[in-house]
Amino acid sequence: MRESSSERVFDILNSLFMLFLAFITIYPFWYVICGSFSDGNALMKHTGVLFWPKGYSLAAYKAAFNNKAILTGFGNTGIVLFAGVAVNLVVSSLGAFVLSRKDLYWNKFFMKLITVTMFFNGGLIPAYLLVANTLNMKNSLLVLIIPYAINTYNLIIMRTSFAEIPESLIESAELDGASSGFILARIVIPLSKSILAVMTLYYAVQHWNSWFPASIYLTERTKYPLQLMLREILIQNTETAMGEDAGIHDKYYMGETIKYAIIIITTVPILVVYPYLQRYFVKGVMVGAVKG
Repeated sequence: MRESSSERVFDILNSLFMLFLAFITIYPFWYVICGSFSDGNALMKHTGVLFWPKGYSLAAYKAAFNNKAILTGFGNTGIVLFAGVAVNLVVSSLGAFVLSRKDLYWNKFFMKLITVTMFFNGGLIPAYLLVANTLNMKNSLLVLIIPYAINTYNLIIMRTSFAEIPESLIESAELDGASSGFILARIVIPLSKSILAVMTLYYAVQHWNSWFPASIYLTERTKYPLQLMLREILIQNTETAMGEDAGIHDKYYMGETIKYAIIIITTVPILVVYPYLQRYFVKGVMVGAVKG
């Protein structure tokens, strides 16, 4: 079919608009990449847009990786990430499976009660007293895992996905004498790989980007996660990333490049995960969001 002149104009304008949106979305990240590979002195003198590193240099990355605090932050974040995601998936799967069962008494009541927690909570002070005094988990990496074992939004998505599994499969397994644990492990989980991949991504991003709970409950810098280290460097003290041996001149000119380098260091790892989970992402979200 031949396009009319108005349709061609619309396609051209639409393409230009989408290119503009893509540019303003990608450019800030590209600016940070260029800044991280730039020479501190040349970057401080540069004004305006930046499309290529100014005076190519790896000094910012060397300073960042030579800092033990950054490496410690990576280690702490890795522990919280892997242990936290494992706890999240196990606990969320158990809760979603129970709530997806149609023969559960007061099913709707429990769902409404759980949904309320998305909008109301006890507040920061009661949460701190609970964690610090009752659970006695202050200044421990467990405080970044246990209190955040379930995300209500993710639980509801998983519950909806599990509810889509044909009831006949579960009933036939029950007639054969299968227990609820066997049904969950051998039937529900293998049929829910897409939603589990999506939940893995959601929870991994949540743990990777989390810094506020650590700033409240952790007092020892050796237990700080990476994002809290990043916040400290970006807001409070850029010199932390450069070490005590750097001179005043180096600290002044490398300040911005250090910030950009650490932003890249903390962003790239989680971006690497996306390509491996992308094929499950759309399917998992759609399956978990069809019904309430």
